[in-house]
Amino acid sequence: MTSKAKISAKTISVDVAIVGAGFGGLCMAIKLREAGNEDFVILEKAAEVGGAWYFNGYPGAACDVQSHLYSFSFAGKADWSKRYAPRDEIENYILDTVEQYQLRPFIQFNQEVNEAHFDETTGRWTVRTAAGMTIDCRHFVLASGPLHVPNVPNIKGLKRFKGKVMHSAEWDHGYDLVGKKVVSIGTGGSAIQYCPEIAPKVKKLSVFQRSAAWVIPRDERGYWGIQQRLFKRFPALRKLHRARLYWSNESRVAPASSPKAAQLLGTLCKQFIRLQVKDKALAKKLTPDYNFGCKRVLISNKWNPMFNRDNVELVTAGIREVKVNSVVTEDGVEHDADCIILGTGFVVDPRIYMKDFPLTGLPGHDLHKDWAKSAEAHYGVTVSGYPNLYMLVGPNTGLGHNSILFMIECQVKYILQCMALLREEGADYLDVKPKAQEAFNTNVQRRLQGTTWTSGCTSWYQQDDGKNFALWPGSTWRYWLQTRNVRSTDYEFVCANAEETVEA
Repeated sequence: MTSKAKISAKTISVDVAIVGAGFGGLCMAIKLREAGNEDFVILEKAAEVGGAWYFNGYPGAACDVQSHLYSFSFAGKADWSKRYAPRDEIENYILDTVEQYQLRPFIQFNQEVNEAHFDETTGRWTVRTAAGMTIDCRHFVLASGPLHVPNVPNIKGLKRFKGKVMHSAEWDHGYDLVGKKVVSIGTGGSAIQYCPEIAPKVKKLSVFQRSAAWVIPRDERGYWGIQQRLFKRFPALRKLHRARLYWSNESRVAPASSPKAAQLLGTLCKQFIRLQVKDKALAKKLTPDYNFGCKRVLISNKWNPMFNRDNVELVTAGIREVKVNSVVTEDGVEHDADCIILGTGFVVDPRIYMKDFPLTGLPGHDLHKDWAKSAEAHYGVTVSGYPNLYMLVGPNTGLGHNSILFMIECQVKYILQCMALLREEGADYLDVKPKAQEAFNTNVQRRLQGTTWTSGCTSWYQQDDGKNFALWPGSTWRYWLQTRNVRSTDYEFVCANAEETVEA
């Protein structure tokens, strides 16, 4: 099986160009094939599929969503080893899915997309890659996701450090940490996983914390062999288990929507910290000073107990500078280091990580200018002024309580409906109406007000002025209800050659 893409030298002409071979891009490709469309290509900047799971191979890397839920609803896996799968198992699932659905012939590896432009006279996109490839397509799908550009902090003197510096998403497995003095900067989702894994190996681990994280217990139970066999023989049991996990996770929306409920959960989590950390003063430093759920809630049974080790210290003072062999904090203390690990997460604001990505739509529409104040889209999928452009996990469709794969599947179905509507209307492109997009975003921001996410903390959910551009403000089933049928009246359908608008 091969793609129908017409390839000549470095030029490809297809119906659909997909950027990214992570969960989003692969889901889009699978559903395109199921719909009978094999005229597409996936452009992947890495040398293999997997997206964030390809790059994030640090020790202890695992998912914080249950295994049976962090997988496609249409491609279940009966033999997950445990409740929360480790990274290698997720990566193998992705590789197996690619083979199962025969997607590899459709993927162009080592092709990082660096610009895209829409031509209203033809109703097509011209997409270019850093490697020199040009793609002409009718539909352009951005499935790169928000977690693919490492956030490297601008710390004075970092470049002059003579030891090893690495970001958690660029882990050097060839570097031996045994017996080293290690400084780990950041206390986010990556750091709470790799720090407990490396602590027993290093001579000293200094964990630099800007703000404490809410950490809840992790269910580390494995699945028994009999459970795996039953899930395989009776798929309905596996699906029932998945449904139970979904609704259990969905109940977590309540604390986010109710600061009072969040306060109660925060009280319970404080007890969890005090139970695990022997030193009361240290436990206090590890206790957040903001509402539970305002930032991403992390899950770990190893993070807090790690600080009971003699070779682990928590540093809460800010960083003044990095010297040749040390890190100096604002209180004047010099922390010797052989290695600095940046557990500082990713650049998630698309206005920043796409700053060197020219993207233009209809005349007068440049995404950098249109998103100057904030990144906005209609249901996080389509953007007014950019016909036939679709995003997966776009603005305000991220989650803090459930599986993002649920949202991706909803969005893929929505995109396929848009493509089908375009064919039915006999038009060349569709463009979401500005009023529809504005109404959606106004409603999203209204619903975010009064939630825990807007209760005063600073998180990666927000842009610099405090606006939450990342999260969906409520239940995922509500998103499904709102996107299961595309409202054609939200769009304009245009025939490029005839230069006329088809009324929906």
